[in-house]
Amino acid sequence: MPAVDIPGSKSITARALFLAAAADGVTTLVRPLRSDDTEGFAEGLRTLGYRVGRTPEAWQVDGRPQGPAATEADVYCRDGATTARFLPALAAAGHGTYRFDASAQMRRRPLLPLTRALRDLGVDLRHEEAEGHHPLTVEAAGVEGGDVVLDAGQSSQYLTALLLLGPLTRKGLRIRVTDLVSAPYVDITIAMMRAFGADVAREGDVFVVPPGGYRATTYAIEPDASTASYFFAAAAVTGGEVTVPGLGEGALQGDLGFVDVLRRMGAQVEVAADRTTVRGTGSLRGVTVNMRDISDTMPTLAAVAPFASGPVRIEDVANTRVKECDRLEACAENLRRLGVEVATGPDWIEIRPGVPAGTDIKTYGDHRIVMSFAVAGLRTPGITFDDPGCVRKTFPGFHEAFAGLRAGL
Repeated sequence: MPAVDIPGSKSITARALFLAAAADGVTTLVRPLRSDDTEGFAEGLRTLGYRVGRTPEAWQVDGRPQGPAATEADVYCRDGATTARFLPALAAAGHGTYRFDASAQMRRRPLLPLTRALRDLGVDLRHEEAEGHHPLTVEAAGVEGGDVVLDAGQSSQYLTALLLLGPLTRKGLRIRVTDLVSAPYVDITIAMMRAFGADVAREGDVFVVPPGGYRATTYAIEPDASTASYFFAAAAVTGGEVTVPGLGEGALQGDLGFVDVLRRMGAQVEVAADRTTVRGTGSLRGVTVNMRDISDTMPTLAAVAPFASGPVRIEDVANTRVKECDRLEACAENLRRLGVEVATGPDWIEIRPGVPAGTDIKTYGDHRIVMSFAVAGLRTPGITFDDPGCVRKTFPGFHEAFAGLRAGL
């Protein structure tokens, strides 16, 4: 039974870096993800004046509850959405002038619901070129707090940024959410805030965050459930077996729910206290599934769908159109390049069973497109990628790890 060592969660590492920077004292993060996104987040913190020390097994962050040490900074967020969305909120709690820019890919991604909410809270923030996009400048003077309305229908990261900011405001925050996607990621945020000594109360669509700050702690980062989905899917499509230690019943990440989709399709799934195992049975059934809450795993399912015995329909994933690329159309285009019949709508994709033929996958620089179609490559000789190296965003060693899994399966 191959056991796969999955790197730490990107989502948890980013939140932990914010919380550690905002906490009173020195926080140790155990087994954080080391990837382009998280290195970029740590670099952004250092640019803002936070002390970040790193060893192979742990990172230490010297927190500053009063905000960045630098009074002026120019932060480059690379491709990282968490970096580009969380750090302006962190900087707003301090005092100074902070400019944020990002890669061309990240510049295209939306930001307006978050920056509009920050402005409503009194933050002096301006977009320099396109409204609602990077680059932007924050003239920070602390945040008073109070009531704010937020549309998080494009990304739950908007809500996470405000929740993380809440304890750093003078009065706390009361956030009314008009729409929310990927809700399990908000649950991660709230659980981690509590681990750092803050609290959040939810009253229906309203989230209440009192002031009071955060306490430093030692925090262990669990393996990335989105990354694990490729290895679980590999077992399902090959009839093999894969176990991921460190992801089990107590996992914070909602994307572990992807194994429930594989179970519905016919795979055998065992979720224990500290590990999850998926066994392929040699056949997969078609399925219709709402993936609104686990949309980062939508490309994984799309890539294995041709091997099912019936159509696979994925619904309620409109937000995947504003990720690193339009993932819904990228999946459809590449499946067609493989010779698979596909239909799409505004928020859905339906894939018919087929026998894919090898082709060069157009990745759009999106790590999840590469890793998803690598799973299809286990049963489709001749699949190549126009930009295989973009996996460095979340898993620089992916190709080596997947080659090892292929040999084991």
